[in-house]
Amino acid sequence: MCGFVGFLDENITYSPEETARAMADRIAHRGPDSDGYFCENHVGMGFRRLSIIDLDGGSQPIFNEDRNLVITYNGEVYNFQELREALLAKGHVFTTRTDTEVLLHGYEEWGEELPKKLRGMFAFVIYDRKEETIFGARDIFGIKPFYYYRDGGTFLYASEIKAFLAHPNFHRAFNEKWLSTYLCMEYIPNEETLFTNVYKLPAGCCFTYHAGEMRVSRYFELRYDIDRSKTMEQWEDAIEETFRASCRAHRISDVEVGCFLSSGVDSSYVTRLLRDDMPVKAFSIGYAEEKYSELHHAEELAEKIGVECITRKITAQEFFDAVPAVQYHMDEPLPNPSAIPLYYLTQMASRHVKVVLSGEGADELFGGYNYYKECLDFEKYMKVPQFVRSALGGAAEKLPQFHGRRFLMRGRLPLEKRYIRNNYDFQYAELGRYLPEGYTAIEPSTLTKPYFDHAAGEDEVTRMQYADICTWLPFDILQKADKMSMAASLELRVPFLDREVLKLAVQIPAEYRVTKEMTKVALRRTAGRVLPEKSAKMPKIGFITPLNDWMRQDGFYQRIRTAFESDDAKRFFQTDALLELLEQHKSGHNGGMKRIWTIYCFLVWYDQFFHCPCASEQ
Repeated sequence: MCGFVGFLDENITYSPEETARAMADRIAHRGPDSDGYFCENHVGMGFRRLSIIDLDGGSQPIFNEDRNLVITYNGEVYNFQELREALLAKGHVFTTRTDTEVLLHGYEEWGEELPKKLRGMFAFVIYDRKEETIFGARDIFGIKPFYYYRDGGTFLYASEIKAFLAHPNFHRAFNEKWLSTYLCMEYIPNEETLFTNVYKLPAGCCFTYHAGEMRVSRYFELRYDIDRSKTMEQWEDAIEETFRASCRAHRISDVEVGCFLSSGVDSSYVTRLLRDDMPVKAFSIGYAEEKYSELHHAEELAEKIGVECITRKITAQEFFDAVPAVQYHMDEPLPNPSAIPLYYLTQMASRHVKVVLSGEGADELFGGYNYYKECLDFEKYMKVPQFVRSALGGAAEKLPQFHGRRFLMRGRLPLEKRYIRNNYDFQYAELGRYLPEGYTAIEPSTLTKPYFDHAAGEDEVTRMQYADICTWLPFDILQKADKMSMAASLELRVPFLDREVLKLAVQIPAEYRVTKEMTKVALRRTAGRVLPEKSAKMPKIGFITPLNDWMRQDGFYQRIRTAFESDDAKRFFQTDALLELLEQHKSGHNGGMKRIWTIYCFLVWYDQFFHCPCASEQ
């Protein structure tokens, strides 16, 4: 786990060496063990290393034999040893034991076909000095970040956006067009960002940059291929075999490996399987308020399976004090409250290990979210003619609350408009009350509809999972996981998000993923073979926080109110509406916690990136 930066700039009037170093220093937290640089003419490449494999010989940038190709790379390729053997057989000469050099020689041998052969999490850049061409790629899930900036003849790239702040030709500007999307969804569900001219390389994509032209192409396409020939027991066998192999691949390291452990089945299963092969340290976090803490579940499981569990509780003061650092490290505002306990969890774990395994991705691949059950509730009703459902939904909307009203109102909508992520924080219909007059908001369902269209023909559960894998997973869950772990110089690995596990998951019929009574059916049954029944059947509850209560306390309420009365708030919002929302929440008259927190996190983030002179020191 490392970080890279670089540029190819036709407008160079500065020292490329000094600039590459300054950019890399902005992301020193991603790699505190060493740094390295390659600069010539109008090209600069910088690298910060967190040493995991080949501790003595893996420094980057790395060159090929004739030094025409140079690579910087972030991630882990878990099949690099077998690829290395194949390349040795073809005559390639290696000088290190790293997966980095496998990528370099792999590009020599296979060119742009290389990413298709990789099993792992990665983002990398290879520069061809003779052709003055940059080739890069990002893993199929988007586990590792890749950002780039284009403006005229200036092309910048980096593992984190904040590195661009150190480049003299980076023009920092807020991309206001996407503010409404952030308010509804808490992320932008495409390659755009909240910085003008800054983009995310999509997951499963590679690119070539040459002579000012950027060509992005997709090397991996997610497709479901449902197999109805297997019994539940056969699926359990397949999941156990495939996932155990993934966990073993993900533990490859020259340093100690640990696990994150919560009350959920996902991290519990990872920890249990890892414990079969090696001694394990598990790390868990909770709150001083016991009713919100999952620590007792994690500690109970750790004791039963013979794992050392290192724990910590955080206070309300610590939670709020971390917000500026969390939003700075996140690069783009992310109001997911679970980011803050994760920030403290990674800080704690990094004092003991350099690598941790975690359970991200299981919900998306195996059907873990409770709202997937809603599809089953609507299954028969969606066969009623559309005009009838529209009439019933329209009539229900005009009536006072009654049992079934929400069902009728949502039942008139196609799946892409029922998708819960569209209005996850703010409802699109209410944005006009909070945004300035004249602001044109983007309807979220127009952004997510292409994902549902791409999975047309699949059942509704599958289509929702597909949309989550393509949006919620890379833009929220994995963004949070990478940025919070890297803030602590900790490598976080996610064995559920493995090429072979995915290949299996997309074959499992929906009824083995979700029923009206249970989520992750096949996965829970498989985990239940080695876990206590309580852990295997633990319902999905998310990472709950006492934030709703804390925000009503005078000190924290006042902190938010000050932000809501700031000049930035007056620029981007109708502050009277913000203050009314805050007052209603404090008095207990509404459930506005998520909306308040979404705006507060945005204002803190904006201050960090557009006002705070010492943000790079966070």
